[in-house]
Amino acid sequence: MSALVLTLPAVPHIPGRTPRPDDAVFAAAKAGLSTGLPPERLAASAAFLGGLEALNRRYYWEAHELFEAVWLCLPPASAERHLLRALIQTANAGLKARMGRRPAAGRICALARSALAEAFLHRDGPILGLTRADVVDQLERVDRETQANAK
Repeated sequence: MSALVLTLPAVPHIPGRTPRPDDAVFAAAKAGLSTGLPPERLAASAAFLGGLEALNRRYYWEAHELFEAVWLCLPPASAERHLLRALIQTANAGLKARMGRRPAAGRICALARSALAEAFLHRDGPILGLTRADVVDQLERVDRETQANAK
C-alpha cells in the first residue's frame, strides 16, 4: 500500500469562498498513475487513499480532484470506473451542499446512486476495497449536510 503523501490544506476549497489549493498539493499523490495499472494498485495509490481521506474529512473539492485522476486510469465501463464515478459525484454533491446549492446536490446524489448501482450490478463483494454500504454511508452524510444547509 502507498504511503499517503498528501497534506490537505488548512481549510477545504469552496469555489468563490476559499482559496484554491495549488496543483502542487496533489502532484505527489497523482504521481505514478497511468492507464493499465491493475485496480489493486490504483486502490493502494496515494491518489485513491487521499481521495478517501479528503471525502471522510469533508474536503469535497479535493476528493473530486484526486478521484478523477484515478478514474481516468480505469478501463471504460468497468465496475471500478463506475465506483469512482459514484465517489466523484458524491464529492461533487457534498461540495454543492456546502455551497448551499440544494437542488444541484440532490440531482448529483441521484447520479452517484445510479453509478453505484452500476458498479455493483454484477458484483457482491468489495470493489477497490469498498463495499456498496461504504459509499451509501458517504451519500447519506451528504444528504444530511444538504438538508442541514437548507435551513
